[in-house]
Amino acid sequence: MEKKTIWDLDRVSVEGFKRSAKMKLTVVLDNVRSLNNIGAIFRTCDAFAVERIMLCGISATPPSPEIHKTALGAEDSVDWEYFDTADECVARLKEEGVTLCALEQVKGSVGLHDFEPNPSCRYALVLGHEVNGVAQEIVDRCDVCLEIPQRGTKHSLNVSVSGGIAIWHFFSKLMA
Repeated sequence: MEKKTIWDLDRVSVEGFKRSAKMKLTVVLDNVRSLNNIGAIFRTCDAFAVERIMLCGISATPPSPEIHKTALGAEDSVDWEYFDTADECVARLKEEGVTLCALEQVKGSVGLHDFEPNPSCRYALVLGHEVNGVAQEIVDRCDVCLEIPQRGTKHSLNVSVSGGIAIWHFFSKLMA
């Protein structure tokens, strides 16, 4: 097997990406503090054609050299908005009729592998702070809480890793 070259990947321009069909998924960052994590999430959202990112609270926004370091320019291709609070963001999404899905460990959560998104619905995936997770008041307003089953001693994944797993799940069900 031969590795693909950059030309084999058939990459689209930023303008072409912005015009392309998107997955009916918004990613919400509820007080994500690490700029490296934010950049990695932008890059994942670009890879899987996420509709937009909503950055809330202490989550930093582009332009930022630290975000760019891991986003590699995806902060220019993926649409994003900033909200002072996740509560404001959730209120907007509720008005838009979006189904809110927190990625959080809660009693009664649905295993990500068991969640079957409806292709006719629009979704928002809420990702939380690296230590505290998704704020309880936001969890309370979500339609479903999704959890990634884990076997290890930590039961904890980096927010950009868990976000990538969940975004891939939505992509595999809605776009693949």
